[in-house]
Parts: sequence; C-alpha cells; structure tokens
Amino acid sequence: LTSQPGPMARNVRDAAILLQVLAGHDSRDPRSLRDRPADYLADLEGGARGLRIAWSSDLGYAAVDQEVLAISSQAARVFEELGCTVDEPAFQLDNPVPAFLTIFYTNNYASYGHLLDERPQDLTDNARNCLEQGRQATAVDYAGALRYVEEMQAQLDELMESYDLLLTPTMAVAPFPVGQFPERIGGKEVTARSGYSPMTRPFNLSGQPAASIPCGFSSDGLPIGLHIIGRRGDEATVLRASAAFEQAKPWAHLRPDIA
Repeated sequence: LTSQPGPMARNVRDAAILLQVLAGHDSRDPRSLRDRPADYLADLEGGARGLRIAWSSDLGYAAVDQEVLAISSQAARVFEELGCTVDEPAFQLDNPVPAFLTIFYTNNYASYGHLLDERPQDLTDNARNCLEQGRQATAVDYAGALRYVEEMQAQLDELMESYDLLLTPTMAVAPFPVGQFPERIGGKEVTARSGYSPMTRPFNLSGQPAASIPCGFSSDGLPIGLHIIGRRGDEATVLRASAAFEQAKPWAHLRPDIA
C-alpha cells in the first residue's frame, strides 16, 4: 500500500517500454488489474494539447523550498505553451504523512519485527527506528490510517473529475547528502526522514499513476523534478504528458560538471 512498482529510465520512451512489460495481471499480486494495459508506446505520440491540468504547490500541507517551488511552477506553465489549460484550484488535503508512516511502520514490523530480538546488531538506526515505531502502533492507529486513505482517495477522485492531470513539485527540497535529512524547509520545521518527500506519499496510498520528470536545476546544479499525477488506471495520459514536456524541454543530453 505504501509503495508502487514502476520503471526508472533515462527518457519517457524507455519508461513506456518498461511499463508495457511490467503492466498486467499477476496471480501473485492480488492488487494487480486484469484489464489489458494500453499501448503505452503508441500513446506517446498524442501530444498534450487539450489536457486539463491542476497545479498545486503544496497540496495544502507541505513545506517547500522556494527555489524548488520557483523551478517546478515555471515548468508547470510549460504545459500552457503545449496547448493545455493549467489551473491552480483551491485544493487541500490533510497531511497524509502520519497515516502513511503508521501503515509503513506497521507493515514492516509485521514482516521484520523478529529482527529486533534475533539480530539487533545488524539493524541500522533507521531500520531499528522503523521497527520500533511499528511495534508501538495499535490496531486503532492502523484502522484510523486506513480510514484516512479512503477519505483521501475520495477527495482526489473528486478533483480528478475536473482535471486530467495534477502537477506538484516532486520533492520539497533539492537533493541533500545521504543521511542528512533537512529539519527545516521553506522556513518551516519538518519531520526528519519524511519532510523532504511530502507530495509523493499520497499517491502511493491512492494508487494513482505518477511520474517524476526532470524540469530544471538548483543554483548548486542539482536536479529538480516535476511530479505528474493522473487518474487511477490512466498511466497512458501521464506518459503522454511526460513525453510532450520532454520534447519541449529535453534533458537526456544534460550532464553534470565533473569536479
């Protein structure tokens, strides 16, 4: 529930090819769909003209770095040049991170909690914290988190009745050194280990298709992503919009300087 499989690729065409292989029903995964997947590669050629797009800078709850916000919001406006309608509706979710973490911690403890007693010396601090949090969660906590997911899905479904796509920044900050989680973002205190990625978590929970595409670089030369979210079951439109943006603002040729 807290993660969704998908391809990682250098360009949208390769991502479409990989997704074509991954998509479809598998009896080992009861949540996989029996519907025949679309022809993702063929759908890339349709362009983005006519799409109705909603842009949200923070989904109503997230703290976002100002540079990330400036770059991603400018990227969202590229879709107007591509013939789309881009609105910024008054849309606000309750912060999904507490529910996400409750489900994440509890599921991990159910699978790996025995390691706390059997192999504590092999656990990293992050893994140990995750399992300890899962051990402390109650059935009421878990049920409340699942109820939140249902309510959030209804909110998102209602929004997507009016729009084909929703855009947000992918991450709240530019990349940071491994393990050095930011404690303040955009002048606000955030929860360590989760504050940097507040806008991807809702869509793992909701099961909506989403893509992160490169849309610019920070002043330090680090990549910034634009998050493209579609209706449930509509991966094709997410890929089509991603391909249109890639054609307008290509990125595959860009290389970081070597220090």
